[in-house]
Amino acid sequence: MANGHQDATVVPIPEPDPQGGAWQAVIGPEARRLIERALPGPEGESVLEMAAAILSRGTSPQAQHVQRTGLVVGYVQSGKTLSFTTVIALAKDNGFRLVIVVAGTSLPLLRQSVQRLRRDLQIDDPDGHLRWRTFTNPVDDENTRRFIQQSLDEWNDPDVPLNEKATVLVTVMKQHQHLRNLVRLLRQLRLEDVPTIVIDDEADQASLNTRVNQGRESTTYRRLLDLRDSLPVHTFLQYTATPQAPLLINIIDVLSPSFVEVLEPGPAYTGGSIFFGGARQLVRPIPLHEIPTDDNPLIDPPPTLLEALRIFMVGVAAGIVQGQGQGNLNRSMLIHPSRLTAPHLEYRVWIGRVFDAWLRVLELPQGDPDRLDLLQDFEDAHRDLARTVPELPSFEAIQRVLLRAFRRTSIEEVNARGRATPSIDWRRAYGWILVGGQAMDRGFTVEGLTVTYMPRHPGVGNADTLQQRGRFFGYKRSYLGFCRIYLEQQVLTAFEEYVVHEEEMRRQLEEVRDRGESLADWKRAFILSPALQPCRANVIRYDYARGRFSNSWFAPRVVLTPEAVRVDNAATVQGYLRTLQFRPNDGHSDREPAQRHEISSGVLLRDAMERLLIPFRFIAAEDTQDVTGLFLQLAHAIEQNAGETCSVVRMSPNFARQRGVDDNGKVRNLFQGAAPVSPPERRGSVYPGDRDIHAPDSVTIQIHNLSLTQGADDAVIARDVPVLAVWVPARMAIPWIVQDQPANAG
Repeated sequence: MANGHQDATVVPIPEPDPQGGAWQAVIGPEARRLIERALPGPEGESVLEMAAAILSRGTSPQAQHVQRTGLVVGYVQSGKTLSFTTVIALAKDNGFRLVIVVAGTSLPLLRQSVQRLRRDLQIDDPDGHLRWRTFTNPVDDENTRRFIQQSLDEWNDPDVPLNEKATVLVTVMKQHQHLRNLVRLLRQLRLEDVPTIVIDDEADQASLNTRVNQGRESTTYRRLLDLRDSLPVHTFLQYTATPQAPLLINIIDVLSPSFVEVLEPGPAYTGGSIFFGGARQLVRPIPLHEIPTDDNPLIDPPPTLLEALRIFMVGVAAGIVQGQGQGNLNRSMLIHPSRLTAPHLEYRVWIGRVFDAWLRVLELPQGDPDRLDLLQDFEDAHRDLARTVPELPSFEAIQRVLLRAFRRTSIEEVNARGRATPSIDWRRAYGWILVGGQAMDRGFTVEGLTVTYMPRHPGVGNADTLQQRGRFFGYKRSYLGFCRIYLEQQVLTAFEEYVVHEEEMRRQLEEVRDRGESLADWKRAFILSPALQPCRANVIRYDYARGRFSNSWFAPRVVLTPEAVRVDNAATVQGYLRTLQFRPNDGHSDREPAQRHEISSGVLLRDAMERLLIPFRFIAAEDTQDVTGLFLQLAHAIEQNAGETCSVVRMSPNFARQRGVDDNGKVRNLFQGAAPVSPPERRGSVYPGDRDIHAPDSVTIQIHNLSLTQGADDAVIARDVPVLAVWVPARMAIPWIVQDQPANAG
C-alpha cells in the first residue's frame, strides 16, 4: 500500500504476466463468500478466475498515479453483473479502498443495480457494515465527506484489523448532475494513495462523447472525465455486451480501452447462436400486414399476438401444474411494439380486453360452444409447445388450472408515460405481461421471460441497439422449450446477421487478449451486414470502410514500395514458393510467354494465410483496409472449414512483366487483358485475361513479379517487385467494415 505496509492479500509479481497484467490478484474470502452463495460449483470457480484476470490486467493497488482502462465484453443477459460484482469483492480482498459503480440512466435501473449489489455482496448481513460503506448518488456535504474520509484512513491504521477495514462502495446514476455531485465530493477527499476501481456498466450507452464530430464534449462524457481526473490511482472497467462504440472511438480518447477481457457464459446460457442457429423453431416472423404503421393501422389485435398470448398462458398454466407458481420463480412475456409510448397503451388495452373476454368465456358452462372453441385454440397452443417441451403436462391438466393462470398473471405497462417508470415487484404475481420500449431495453432484467413479441422495424439499423433489445437471451436452458420469439422479418434477419458479426468480433478480441496486445494496436475490423451500422455515428470521429469480396479480386493499388519492404516481401514469397509444387496451367497452345503460368492446387488456405498473405506487407492505407477485410473473410472461411484449400498461381514465371506506375506508386493496370481483342467473336479465345485465371470455386492467389516503369519514357524504377492478387468465390462472401485510425490520431 502507499503507506509502506504491504497488504497480506496482495502478491506482487515482478514481471508482467502472460495476459498483460502487472500484478496478480489473489482470490480472498470476500470473493469466495460471494460465489459460494451466488454460484457454487465449477461455474462459480470460472467466474472467480475471470474476475482475477480482469483485476490483474488493471492498476495494481500498490501503484501510484497509474490509470488504466479495460473493456469487458459479455453476451446480452449473460451474467456481466455477477462478473463485475465478483471483481468488486475481489478488489476488496486485494486492498482496494474505493469502488465506484456508474450504473443506470434511470432510477429504476439504478435501484435494480443497488439491490443486486447489496444482495450479492451481503452488505445487509450483521457484519456488512464492517466490510462495506455504501453510498448511492452521494452529494458533497460535510457528514458524507467526513464519513468517507474516515473509512479510507482506517486502511492506514495498523491497529485496525484487516477484516474491519471497510471498502467504500459508491453507486451513482449515469447522469451528469449526479456525476457532478460525486466529482465535487471526491475532490474534497485525500485520494493520492487510494487504489480505486470504477465500473462503467453498459459502457457504450451515455458514456461516450456524442459531440466528438463537433469538436466538443457531451455533458455526461465530460463528467466521466472529471471523475477519472479526481482519482489518481484507478482502473476504469467498461462492461458491455455491445462493444462496437467503445472500440471505434478515437484510440487516444481517455475512454478508449487499452486491454480487453471476453466473458464466457455458463452452459445454461442461450444466446443468439441458439435462437438464430440451432433452435430456429422457437423464432417466428410477424407478417408485414400485422405490423401497425401509419399506412397500416390495426383496429384489433393481430393473429400472431393472440397466438403468442395463448402459448404464453399455456406455459403459465404448465408452471402452476408443475408447482413452480408457488415460489419466487416467474414466467413472463415481453411485448415491445415501439420506442414511443402511445403504442404501448394500445397493446396493453388490447391485451386487457382479450384477457377479459377469454376469462368470461372460460367461466361459461363446460358444454358451451364458445368455451369449447376457445379451449380448442388453447389446445392448438398446447400442441405447439409440446413439440419443444417433452415433459409438458397434458392438456387436461392445463385446462383445469387455466382460469387460475389468468388470475395469477399481471399486465404492466413499463414506461414513463405521464409518471415515473414503474418498478416490477416480481413476488406480486407468477405470470407477467410487460408492454414497453426503451425502458425494457438495456440493463432491464425480465424474470423468467419465455415469450417475446416485437412488432417493430429495425429503425436506423445500429447493430448495438438492435442487440440490446434481445432481452430474450439469458440463462434459459432449463425452460428453453417454452420460449417463443415473434419478430418482424427484417429484425429477424438482422439478428441472424448479428450473430455472425458478434462471434467474429469476440474471436478477434479473444486473440488480442491471449496475445497480451494493447487494443490501441488492434486493427478495427468486423464482419457486419450492410443493412446494419456498428453503432451511432455521433461518437465516431474516424469513418470506416465497408466492403465484400464475392467472385471478385483483391488487388493492391499501390505496388511501388520502399526497398526494404520490397526485399522483405520478396523473401516472404520465395520462402513460401519453396514449400509448393507447381505444374503448368492448362491453356491454348498459341499463348505468348506472358500468358503462360504455373499453378499449385489443393494448398491449405490456413498455410497460405500464415506463411504468405499475413507476412506480406502492404503500405497504402487504401489497400490495408481492403486487406483487413479480405483477411476477415478468409479467416471466417477457415473457421467454418479448417481444411479449406486454395490455388496459388505463379504468373508468367519465365517472362519479365513490366507495369507502369504513377507518381504515387499506383499501378495503372496490374492484370493483362484477353487475347485476341478482335474480332469480337474471337475475343479471349487464346487467352481469357489474367482476371479469369482462378479456380472455379475456391480462393486463388496470383503471384506477380514485376518491373515497374514510370514517366513518359517508361524508365524502369524497380525490378523484381512481388505483387499479390487474391480471388474470393461468392460462397465466401461476407460483408465487413474496417476502421483505420491514424497513428497520431487526435
